Amino acid sequence: MNILLWDTRQHDVSKDFAGGFGVGMYRGLGGPRDAIIRSFYRRDRRPAALLFAYLAAVFARLGHGVRYVVDQPPRGADLYLFNPSLITLDLERQVIARLLAEEPKARVLVVGTTASILPQEFEGLGVTVVQGEAEQLLWRLDEVLEHPGGKVPLGVIEELDRLPLPDWSLFSPERFRIGYDFWRFPTGLIQASRGCRFKCNYCPYLVLDSTTRFRDPEAVVDEIQHGIRRWGFQSFKFRDPLFGLSRERTARIIEQIARLPRKIQFSIESRIELLPPEMLRLMKRAGLTSVTVGIETPSDPTLENYHRQTIDQDRQHAFIASCRELGIRTVAGFMIGFPEDTEASIRRVRDHAIALGPTFANFNVVTPYPGTPFFTQMRDRMADLDYSRFNVYTPLLKYDHLTPERIEWLLAKCFRRYYFRWQYLRENASLLWPGLRCLG
Repeated sequence: MNILLWDTRQHDVSKDFAGGFGVGMYRGLGGPRDAIIRSFYRRDRRPAALLFAYLAAVFARLGHGVRYVVDQPPRGADLYLFNPSLITLDLERQVIARLLAEEPKARVLVVGTTASILPQEFEGLGVTVVQGEAEQLLWRLDEVLEHPGGKVPLGVIEELDRLPLPDWSLFSPERFRIGYDFWRFPTGLIQASRGCRFKCNYCPYLVLDSTTRFRDPEAVVDEIQHGIRRWGFQSFKFRDPLFGLSRERTARIIEQIARLPRKIQFSIESRIELLPPEMLRLMKRAGLTSVTVGIETPSDPTLENYHRQTIDQDRQHAFIASCRELGIRTVAGFMIGFPEDTEASIRRVRDHAIALGPTFANFNVVTPYPGTPFFTQMRDRMADLDYSRFNVYTPLLKYDHLTPERIEWLLAKCFRRYYFRWQYLRENASLLWPGLRCLG
C-alpha cells in the first residue's frame, strides 16, 4: 500500500508544540523592532512533528511505501494521513474535501491531538478519525481501516519502547535547525517520556493522558546514537513535557550521553524544582545547552487559581543565575491575558521577566485549549471558535479590564521592552554567542 503523509507549514505553524495542538509564530504589530524579534523566530527550520517520523517508521515496518508532502496537492496514494493543528484545521479540512472530491474512494485517516479532541470537526467528510496515540497503527491499522467515516479510539501506548525508532529520512533532516537552543546542527527531536503528573488546568499536554510514561534510558541513548550515525544530528531537543521527573532514569540517560564517542548538544523542558544545581552541572558536562521552564506569572494567586504549582521567586532567580554561570541558556515562558489581568498585572509579568533575565523570554497570550478544564471554564468568554487564531499570540477572550486590542499591544510592549535593553546584551552575550566565553 502507498501511504502519503500530508503536512503544512502555513500560518508559521509548529505542530509539535502545545501537546500537538501546535503553535504559531510571534508577528508583532509592525515596525523595525518587531521585525528584528520576528527574524529570530524565522531563522530556524524546525523539524517535522515527531508523530510523523514515528508514523513513517511504523508504515515502513509494516511493509508499506511512505511519502511526505508539504503544501502540495495530495495525489496518487492508497491511504492519506493528516495530522492537523488547531491553527491549520480549516486549511486541512479544505484539502481533505478537495482530495475526496477528486478521489471519492480515497481512504483518509486524521490523527493527532486536534483530531482526538475535536472529532466533530471532521464529521461529514468521510474520513476515519484516530483518537489517541496514532503510533498504535503499527498493531491496529487493519482494525482502523475497517471503520471508514468513523471514530476509532486507541488510547495511549503503555510501553513506549515497543515503538520503532522514528524515521526522519522523508523530512530533509539535514535542514533541521533550532537556533535558540543550539549552535550545532542539524537538530533532531527525541522523547524519554510522555505525559505530566501536574494538573495545571490550562495545560494541553494533559488532554490525552494525565499520567507519565517512561522509556528505558538505554533505548533513549541508542536512539541518539542512531540519529548521529544515520542523519548526522549534532543536537537533540527532548520533547518531554517534564524532563527529569524520574531522578534515577534521568541520571542514567545523562551518564550515558556523557559517554558517547561524539559530543552532542541537547536541550530539555522541565520545572525548576526538578533541576537542582548538581543535576545541572552533570547535564552541562554531558552537553546540555538550553533549558525551557514555565514561569507564567509572578502572581501566586493567579497560578493557584488555575491549579499551577507555584515556585518561590528566590528559587527562580537562583536557577536562572546558576544556568547563566554554567553557560546554559534559559528559555522562560510567561503568560499574559488571564481573564482578570490588568495593565498593572501585565507590567508586573514583564518586569519579573526583566528581573529574572533568562536568555530568551517568550510571552504568550493565555490560550484555552479544547479538552482542558480551562477551555470549559472560559467557553462563555470566547466570542467565537476560530481555531486559526489559537496561535498563543492572539487574545481570544472577553477580559474583565482590558480589550483584546489592548492585550495585543501590551504583548508587543513586553517583547520590545525585554529585548531592547543594553542590560539584556550584557547578561546574555556570552550565551547568545558562545565563542565569547572562550575569549573571556
